Amino acid sequence: MLSRWRKQSAEEEVEAGLPEVFPRIWRYAFSLTGSRDGADDLAQAACLRAMEQASKFRSGTHLDRWLFRITHNLWISEIRKERVRKKGGMPMVDAADIPDPKQDPERDYDRQEVLKSVLDLPEAQRATVFLVYIEGYSYKAAAEILDIPLATVMSRLATARANLGRKFRDQKDVSRAR
Repeated sequence: MLSRWRKQSAEEEVEAGLPEVFPRIWRYAFSLTGSRDGADDLAQAACLRAMEQASKFRSGTHLDRWLFRITHNLWISEIRKERVRKKGGMPMVDAADIPDPKQDPERDYDRQEVLKSVLDLPEAQRATVFLVYIEGYSYKAAAEILDIPLATVMSRLATARANLGRKFRDQKDVSRAR
């Protein structure tokens, strides 16, 4: 009976919280990698790292932010390794890799176009857009997760909005010309 009132250790808190946060970590991993397989690998690596480093988690703080930070850092490390190995950039995202939860073809097409456009953004903008607009983090929380100044978050979001706006405006002009 008293064990119910015992405070969880950091390790217990991480282990108990992982299943709840995992779907969000996977979505973030997908936004970074651009593929389901890559997202699976990155999300699993982040969970493994979290379990291994659970003693470093400050109990009572935001587990989700800690896990997003681990995921982001693992991705940055992987990008660096890949660039050294291949001297290349991000793989192209195929529309077939984008999850399809809806049955409405017109709405689904629009959603896929927006998601593909977001995935085509430069990595820094893509990660920031995902954390703020998809995950709903405040600018300040996103800055903490990405370990960048608040002004940089604001700048990345403004640039991403401008890029997306320009892309869709250009597409609209092309469709009118037909």
